[in-house]
Amino acid sequence: MKIIADDNIPYLKGRLEPFADVTYVDQDDFTPGLVKDADALMIRTRTRCDSRLLDGSSVKMIATATIGMDQFDLPWCHAAGIETANAPGCNAPGVAQYVWSALLRAGFDPEKMTLGVVGHGNVGSIVARWGDLLGAKVLVCDPPRAEAGMTDRDYVRLERLLAESDAVTLHTPLLRDGRHPTHHLIGSREISLMRPGAILVNAARGSVIDTIPVKEALRDGRIRAIIDTWEGEPVIDRELLEMAEYGTFHIAGYSRQGKQRATRMALEAVGRHFGIDFPTDGLEGPYAEPQALTPGKIMDSYDPAADTAMLRSDPAAFERLRAEYNYRPEVL
Repeated sequence: MKIIADDNIPYLKGRLEPFADVTYVDQDDFTPGLVKDADALMIRTRTRCDSRLLDGSSVKMIATATIGMDQFDLPWCHAAGIETANAPGCNAPGVAQYVWSALLRAGFDPEKMTLGVVGHGNVGSIVARWGDLLGAKVLVCDPPRAEAGMTDRDYVRLERLLAESDAVTLHTPLLRDGRHPTHHLIGSREISLMRPGAILVNAARGSVIDTIPVKEALRDGRIRAIIDTWEGEPVIDRELLEMAEYGTFHIAGYSRQGKQRATRMALEAVGRHFGIDFPTDGLEGPYAEPQALTPGKIMDSYDPAADTAMLRSDPAAFERLRAEYNYRPEVL
């Protein structure tokens, strides 16, 4: 069989070769000609999988070593008989580490303050759980889960969460339509409901926030911000970068264990489709809650200041900084 794989999926090389003819390419170098006779693709966030790339190809399986699936035209792929798979939850502990380290360093006191978590999936549930463990009052908004009758939390409306939280952290997918769209979920109206001086954290998708009113609020000192995901990235708003408490290059989930989980999950998905037991030895298993979680333990594990300084010194290097990132260990 023939597999085309993203050259920057870590911990992958050597695991496919005993079973397949493998070609490794940069994420921007997947072309119709290259994939025409491939059986499977292994990709990351930037490779757009739609009819322009795949029409007339022999591809039957695409696995992304990421949680997001924005890069897929899912209806087209499924209509074409192409199975798709992602790695849900792989980087959730790393994002929780990033969010909590940044918040604690920005002065959020979990014993006295309220955290609002928007989105209670794989990432948001861990962020909220850590809030519980640290003694914070945690409010959670997740309309789809509330409508489904989920009882793992008392879900609140977004308006209440914004009005009562000292920090608001976003952990939703990017949805432009449907019952609960999240594109520009946080705009002028929502910012007007936030407490003066509240911290807005975006480590979800860039366009979940509307950059223009967020910048206006930051200029006026009405709110503060921690930004890891940006509208239009890798070309980012430099004014927003300068005004944010911390501004990083979409690396909130870039932990060593998270990357290993993602690669393992992608390998397992491709293996299930083709009936091949690809080796996954040495790759991280499912998340286990840290022992004796404390603010000091979280802050000792990661400081976003260095990554912020690197991005501010050269915002145009966004993609290079991501590609060269030294994956950090998670909170254990």
